[in-house]
Amino acid sequence: MITLKTIGILAHPLREPSFPIAEQIYQTIQQRGLASWFATRWTVDEVNSQVCESDLVIAIGGDGAMLRAARVCAPHDVPVLGINMGQLGFLTEISDVQNWEPQLEAVLRGDRWIETRTMIRGTIQRGDQVIMGGDALNDIVISGSTVGRTIQLETYIDDHWTTTYYADALVIATATGSTAYALACGGPILPPELSNILIVPAAPHLSMSRPIVLAEGAKVDVMPSAANQQPVLLIADGMVLDELRAGDKVCVRVSPYVSRFVRLRERNYFYRSLLDRLEPRVQRDGKYQ
Repeated sequence: MITLKTIGILAHPLREPSFPIAEQIYQTIQQRGLASWFATRWTVDEVNSQVCESDLVIAIGGDGAMLRAARVCAPHDVPVLGINMGQLGFLTEISDVQNWEPQLEAVLRGDRWIETRTMIRGTIQRGDQVIMGGDALNDIVISGSTVGRTIQLETYIDDHWTTTYYADALVIATATGSTAYALACGGPILPPELSNILIVPAAPHLSMSRPIVLAEGAKVDVMPSAANQQPVLLIADGMVLDELRAGDKVCVRVSPYVSRFVRLRERNYFYRSLLDRLEPRVQRDGKYQ
């Protein structure tokens, strides 16, 4: 296990209540004799040089904060410890922001393990050139810009035409993302350790409506139809990357980067954590759990 020498803290840049928490954690780590830094209102470019020199980054916020931290930390193979200040906080490890100190102490003394999660990369190919792309921990989404209007998306798996979707959007998700937008669209739940890609259409109309779980290493290519009557967007983890042009091809592959999360719970935590959120009032032995 890597010895922790430098720890960074990323507050949620849009949630000011996270700022004093970040400073408190910073001071606690400094008192332990470790190097530390923290950022409140930050961008990837502003913290990139500090992240690459860190052994651990603490992210404060909800799942959005974890996605943001994962994207900046993954290229440097830096693990992320999440402290929840959001709603679900499914990706975070410390659920009570008022009780972070004893759990941070456990992390510092080595009572931790690292969970690795697959990411995917979506790129836009225009002619013979790749013009841009981005990595995602949850999903790559190809969506129309107008709510409630379908788009046509020719979809290829491993270079073979599969189907043309008529839908509001197409969600291409990781196992991590299977519990996010893909789940809301009726997709299956995948264990987080899997590296499979999941394809789920959002509000399909008279076209393939079932989700598809692909084999590990599968390639997905999507071409918006020239018949679409609205702009089509490429979105990674909720962030719009670009607007697609006629003839563009979106290529989705497993990313060379992985996200690494610090865990304190037992290694089989996933299913209990998931069901506690999906079924908060399901009874066991006559008692609410």
